[in-house]
Amino acid sequence: MNDLSKIHPMYQFSLKAFSVVFQKAVEKSTPDAVLQRRVTNLIDTITLSAFQYTTRGLFECDKLTYTAQLAFQILLLNKVISPSELDFLLRFPVQAGVSSPVDFLSDYCWGGIKALSSMDVFKNLDTDIESSPKRWKEIVDSECPEREGFPPEWKSKSGLQKLCMMRALRPDRMTYAVRDFVEESLGSQYVSGRALDFAVSYEESGPATPMFFILSPGVDPLKDVEKHGRQLGFTFDNRNFHNVSLGQGQEVVAEQALDLAAKEGHWVIIQNIHLVSRWLSTLEKKLDQQAASSHPNLRVFISAEPSSFIPQGILENSIKITNEPPTGIYANLHKALDNFSQETLESCSRKNEFSQILFSLCYFHAVVAERRKFGPQGWNRSYPFNVGDLTISINVLRNYLEANAKVPFNELRYLFGEIMYGGHINDDWDRRLCCTYLEEYIRPEMMDGELFIAPEFLLPQSLDFIAYHQYIDDNLPAESPYLCGLHPNAEIGFLMQTSDILFRTLLEMQPRDGGSGEGAGTTREEKVRTLLEEILQKLPEAFNLTELYGKVEERGPFVVVALQECERMNILTQEMKQSLRDLNLGLKGELTMTSDMETLQNALYLDQVPDSWTRWAYPSTLSLGLWMADLLNRIEQLKAWSSDFQLPSSVWLGGLFNPQSFLTAIMQSTARRNEWALDNMALYCDVTKMSKEDVGIPPRDGAYIHGLFMEGARWDTQAGVIMDSRLKELTPAVPVILLKAVPADKQDSRNVYPCPVYKTRQRGPTYVWTFNLKTKESPSKWTLSGVALLLQT
Repeated sequence: MNDLSKIHPMYQFSLKAFSVVFQKAVEKSTPDAVLQRRVTNLIDTITLSAFQYTTRGLFECDKLTYTAQLAFQILLLNKVISPSELDFLLRFPVQAGVSSPVDFLSDYCWGGIKALSSMDVFKNLDTDIESSPKRWKEIVDSECPEREGFPPEWKSKSGLQKLCMMRALRPDRMTYAVRDFVEESLGSQYVSGRALDFAVSYEESGPATPMFFILSPGVDPLKDVEKHGRQLGFTFDNRNFHNVSLGQGQEVVAEQALDLAAKEGHWVIIQNIHLVSRWLSTLEKKLDQQAASSHPNLRVFISAEPSSFIPQGILENSIKITNEPPTGIYANLHKALDNFSQETLESCSRKNEFSQILFSLCYFHAVVAERRKFGPQGWNRSYPFNVGDLTISINVLRNYLEANAKVPFNELRYLFGEIMYGGHINDDWDRRLCCTYLEEYIRPEMMDGELFIAPEFLLPQSLDFIAYHQYIDDNLPAESPYLCGLHPNAEIGFLMQTSDILFRTLLEMQPRDGGSGEGAGTTREEKVRTLLEEILQKLPEAFNLTELYGKVEERGPFVVVALQECERMNILTQEMKQSLRDLNLGLKGELTMTSDMETLQNALYLDQVPDSWTRWAYPSTLSLGLWMADLLNRIEQLKAWSSDFQLPSSVWLGGLFNPQSFLTAIMQSTARRNEWALDNMALYCDVTKMSKEDVGIPPRDGAYIHGLFMEGARWDTQAGVIMDSRLKELTPAVPVILLKAVPADKQDSRNVYPCPVYKTRQRGPTYVWTFNLKTKESPSKWTLSGVALLLQT
């Protein structure tokens, strides 16, 4: 387990130091078996999770996770930092229900400031920011706030304390701030990047140590294997190099290749083992058998996409390597173009049209690959777009140009967007996005030299292959989300997501026999017991459904929605109460602790909503503390609504389990009143200028809704249209919306953007409805910007 040679060199430099420092710290202290076990367990945990955490798609953050864990644990062990402050940094408990008094901090950030101010060492931080906003605004608005000095009375704070303040002030800059903290605490060698040389990794391999490649979209790491094999004399021509791509019936071929290689000392590549989960136990046994008695020249190379069912034995005994795809439009565009050559450009008789559309497709390929990093705002779901999609598209392009007198733009866009790339896509909104890109990049204007495929980046006219690369170097604007059609706020959102993953992973990796380290003051069990008692006290009595049904005379559509919501709330709160009571008895020793209880205990400790609750709840990305405040607000809305079953003046749409049922009820009510067919109706969306407090009574027709947020753009209340976002304003609130049902054929579709509505920022499966919003800009602009309405942020 502690054999660091089984880990890729990228991690060795930190893990070896991690091991040495911990062992020395233990030797200096009084011999303590518990402490020794904790050291061993921590090293083992980080070693084993080298595979798990490098498969999350945020490689730089993952590397930082290990070095940050190293720094925090060393400083804790030497009592340099406070466990309670580290606990705050990792958990970041936000005080709910507060409004920011300053315009440069969101309510969420201000909630963090208020929580931080409750600690003695940060006392009066909130009042200082409120009374001296100008000097704090300079820090918050800085391009690199982690490098800025704090006001004089806060300059003397420790590095960890400054991290706590920075997480409340600029959560999007935390990966950079933590990297600086690690460099200051341990040295620059722990944060500096290092080039990966396959030859060095190969030297660490052996007959008993396979090399395991974690596959990334658009990357073929096995090219390095073939190249190094040729240098050492292992090739297909020499019959000592075997490559088996697993699929239907290929398991037997792989076993035969392994047997021959073990006997003769050959190289074997076994690709895509994640496709044959049932065979993996057989592979694990065969590798173990060959490790003991095989030819010294045997080398086994394995590849797989990130997967939860790869046997632990294979992972432990392998050197794990991930080869991430290029990042940034610049690198992706060069890499896409490198799949072709001057011969490719000259392979079509219509060189001008062919070369220009080829370049546009390369840019399109770079954009769809780069857009992945922006999460759900980039793509609702993740897709394995790869080089094969691009090369096949170019072959199709060549054939169509040779067969048609005019460029068939519509047919080409359909083939690329619906079949070649669209074949991967299983979400309607992502399909719309893909086709919109192609409508912007491949159209007749490109032949006149007048097409800008990105801001300030004109599509080049027909050039030779080398000139195209030079054109990219000379003319491509600086890296920015604008190159993908997104607003710069999208990058801030991406950085905040990266930061959240970093701290959540660090929290999960903390020792579990105390708090966040030695001297935490409160045991894990005590924290959980205190929290479960608080939740039980806050949960109100269940809705009396018998009484509610009894006072309803006519069950109209809105009444049915209210009753259904009360029923679902009862199921959720009953599950919460029962599971918490059982856990409480288990912690007291009055019940045997079950695996479900331990899972619940772990979730409560990590400030996560337990899976057993989310099964009966609604999609949410909130931490447990904020989720509880949100739940209580939902209950209050239901209490008010069910008191007389009169439609509220304005409904908090995001506060419902099933918002679709309420929107359908609007159409049902109008359909019954006017005797219209429900199938021929649509919702008309009118964004008012009112806030929730301005609404007095419900409308005579339809319903008012509130509590929606816009991501990717903002709503201009005065102009009554969608407008570009303000910088750092990621999800501005939308005014009260009036929804009315109208015949579908009378729905005005001119100058509107069909805006998807989602329950959370995860988008995808949380889709609710489509609201047509007025716009002066082309709807395609908002499609590329990933504009959506959210019911929860």
